[in-house]
Amino acid sequence: MDNNDFTLLLVDDETDILDFVGYNLRKEGYKVLTSDNGRDAILKAKENTPHLILLDVMMPQMDGIETCREIKRLPGLESTLIVFFTARSEDFTQILSLDAGGDDYITKPIKPALLVSKVNSLLRRLKTASESTKIFEAGDLKINRENYMVYRDNQEIQLARKEFELLNLLASKPHKVFTRDEIMNQVWDDDIIVGERTIDVHIRKIREKTGIDHIKTIKGVGYKFDPR
Repeated sequence: MDNNDFTLLLVDDETDILDFVGYNLRKEGYKVLTSDNGRDAILKAKENTPHLILLDVMMPQMDGIETCREIKRLPGLESTLIVFFTARSEDFTQILSLDAGGDDYITKPIKPALLVSKVNSLLRRLKTASESTKIFEAGDLKINRENYMVYRDNQEIQLARKEFELLNLLASKPHKVFTRDEIMNQVWDDDIIVGERTIDVHIRKIREKTGIDHIKTIKGVGYKFDPR
């Protein structure tokens, strides 16, 4: 897949941001759609099935948190990457965003080159995953890297993108203890600073959605996957 195969949706109530960010992403070859409110964003997401959505938090009619929840419920959009792009940097806002199904969180202001680099990195992972059909089996789970899906006892479990990447990382090396730094470097790009509780929130969501107890907390160090 080339950049022109990817569709991006920018959602922000500030026209200047839509124009500026859209211009920089279009220069990279991406197809870029824009919306200035949550309700319109949901309609455009339904119609165009974007690969990635850059989503503001504070917007009229419907805020970004609720917009994210609604998009994640739409058939065919469960695996769309949703990256919150907002001036709000409080930990509780980041946690709410991740709980709503967001895959990443970028704080404004950010240099255009860094933002483009971040988007390129996220979509590069998506491209790599789309080119692989290998299914990993770990314990009683099956992890399909092609469609970012997890199955337990043949029951499909839908995880947000970062939840999947975190589970896939831990399960790829059973019994290995991954430190928090290792997890942050491999699942999140180190050019974006996220709250300290980001990993904990994602681990909790994975446990809730899968019902597994294979992910063990190593106090003061990190996490490991124990398939027993």
